[in-house]
Amino acid sequence: MQYYSRRLIKPGDLNANNTLFGGILLKWIDEEAGIYAMTKLGSKTVVTKFISEIDFVSSAKQADVIEIGLEFKKFGRTSLTFSCEVRNVFSKRTIIKIDQIVFVNVDANGDPEPHGMTSIN
Repeated sequence: MQYYSRRLIKPGDLNANNTLFGGILLKWIDEEAGIYAMTKLGSKTVVTKFISEIDFVSSAKQADVIEIGLEFKKFGRTSLTFSCEVRNVFSKRTIIKIDQIVFVNVDANGDPEPHGMTSIN
């Protein structure tokens, strides 16, 4: 697992329990995963196709620093699949795990388009 970005948990990121709001975290993951897919496929035209079960293992609180990790799993004809883990930078405690995130390369009409890749860059 390679960790690509870090985020500081701020007051606006919290839920009613004063812990990191899951929707905010999923937004960050989707953005980071999209950037990862774009750079690996060499294409700006990728879309989120599928996110498997999301396992919220622990929470984060204000002033925690988290990091988002992604790991390549496989290529499809038009897709790229990887897993994700988010953890606390200092304690290394896992916050969330996602087994599969799938992005699809699309054409100008939004239809799946072969990406031509066979190995990760």
